[in-house]
Amino acid sequence: MYHAFFSSGQWSEKKVQSIIDKFNAINPVNMRENYFSKNFGGKYFFHDTAKAVGYIRERLKEMRDDLTEKEYAVLMASLIYSIDRHANTLGHFDAYYHRKPKEHQFQMCMINANSYESIEIHKEDANKLARSINVDLTYLDPPYNSRQYSRFYHVYENLVQWKKPQLYGVALKPREENMSDYCRSAALNVFTDLVSHIKSRYLVVSYNNTYHSKSSSSENKIKLEQLKEVLEKCGKTQVFYHEFRAFNSGKTEFDDHREYLFITEVDDERRSQSFPDVLCG
Repeated sequence: MYHAFFSSGQWSEKKVQSIIDKFNAINPVNMRENYFSKNFGGKYFFHDTAKAVGYIRERLKEMRDDLTEKEYAVLMASLIYSIDRHANTLGHFDAYYHRKPKEHQFQMCMINANSYESIEIHKEDANKLARSINVDLTYLDPPYNSRQYSRFYHVYENLVQWKKPQLYGVALKPREENMSDYCRSAALNVFTDLVSHIKSRYLVVSYNNTYHSKSSSSENKIKLEQLKEVLEKCGKTQVFYHEFRAFNSGKTEFDDHREYLFITEVDDERRSQSFPDVLCG
């Protein structure tokens, strides 16, 4: 996604649009069943849509050597955004509606891609990356509850990786991978480790106060007071909030729901004194 929207690189918008037009001209009714349609057709997606998605993904795999990295990224991102609007879900893939997906003519649309110079995109453990960067401002938006992103959005992960793994359970998930400690009881420790090592003049952290939720899976692993305490050890911290109605599946209730934004002006001396053991480690 990030490469598609932001990274520099050679790519032809005309070429990408031509490929998408060819995909849209194919009638899925005449397509053979494939991995995607066999697993997700009639469940997460209308069956013909699932057949088209599986066919397109297989063709992109075959075409990859004839595409630049940017063209491939734009096509993959366009495919994901195009199917997202037709998913038979509440917005994630922990479950799907029991009613059949609505019939529709699937059309793949190109995203509004751009290219920017001097942008670096990393894919690695944030706590490891923090030890090698030196920036003016760092924005952090880690998960705070027990819901693992890789489990909630496994269909898209599966589509991108295209390893075609065996799937399990009603939600049709692969075996666990990329599980985050931010969704476990260790969340406060790993967050402390993160902010104590980032070389950044400012830290900006967003936070949802879902710890009053009646659902245990929505309950925060890091409390508001704990987050504030850690950031204040890094420097002068201001806290802003906005009240709003939270998205949920209808079974989870949030009282006094707020989105918080912490802005910390980092004081390296205060931080080193606050976390001597962490920094020495």
